[in-house]
Amino acid sequence: MSIPSIVVHGGSGEIPASIRKTDVKMKYLDAMKSALDEGYGMLKNGASALEGVMMAVQILEDCELFNAGKGSVFTVKGEHEMDAAVMDGKNLEAGAVAGVQGIKNPVRLAGDIMEHSPYVFLAGREAEEYARRREFEFMPASYFHTEFRANQWKKTRGSGEMQLDHSSDDDDQQGTVGSVAVDEKGNLAVATSTGGMTNKAWGRIGDSPLIGAGTYANNKTCAVSCTGHGEYFIRGVIAYDVSCRMEYGEASLEEAAEKAINDRLKNLGGEGGLIAVDARGNIAMPFNSEGMYRGMKNEHRTFTQIL
Repeated sequence: MSIPSIVVHGGSGEIPASIRKTDVKMKYLDAMKSALDEGYGMLKNGASALEGVMMAVQILEDCELFNAGKGSVFTVKGEHEMDAAVMDGKNLEAGAVAGVQGIKNPVRLAGDIMEHSPYVFLAGREAEEYARRREFEFMPASYFHTEFRANQWKKTRGSGEMQLDHSSDDDDQQGTVGSVAVDEKGNLAVATSTGGMTNKAWGRIGDSPLIGAGTYANNKTCAVSCTGHGEYFIRGVIAYDVSCRMEYGEASLEEAAEKAINDRLKNLGGEGGLIAVDARGNIAMPFNSEGMYRGMKNEHRTFTQIL
């Protein structure tokens, strides 16, 4: 029997002075704690790791503080295009979705694709059609419209530049969300969800929905969810790199995660971090950015932090 453990992240990057203020900081910490409490409660009651991480991410998608679901950023066209992925370490099954609009909880759609379709990855309008056939909840554009995200987009609109979710001096910073967990049977799972980059164009897709780049789980090694500048995580296949270092290099979870972020990713010029857990409940949360929104919970400890 393993010790059930769950970890979440809410993005990485610069941490402006306003976020360091206790009242603002507590909003983020409380949101992450709610996700941890709900996910961990499920694990303690016998739910699978997959069920736990999907619930944790769904809670963060429903919170406008993060760049996923309700709080997703605006594209160059002033729309919201969301990506998500899940993976079950028990059987290496995975589901992913990219560039979808109107889906209240993209992480649930990714899970449905994994469990009820012969595919792994669906994108765009066809993915939305699949969601309609499966009777998923769609929300109007107004649901995803937040004043902070609208103002953030206005500052970059017309510049031709994309902006990471934690790369400005704005008062509030929100990021990609993810969760990894191990259940009492030793099974691992991961879920990641994002709205991408502000002012993104041409159907840009980052690492979050790409199995092996931003999301990966294998019971033999670990479950990993990444956050940061997606192009570099894709080039370095960072999530799978952590697993490979453990499986073929016999590194510990902590060693593998640190090397992936502070050697491989950094040498590529990338910034960000990841959360990871192995079947024994060991946890790693390395990052090479100024900060990372992160937290974990098991029977021994509950932890949430930004800096």
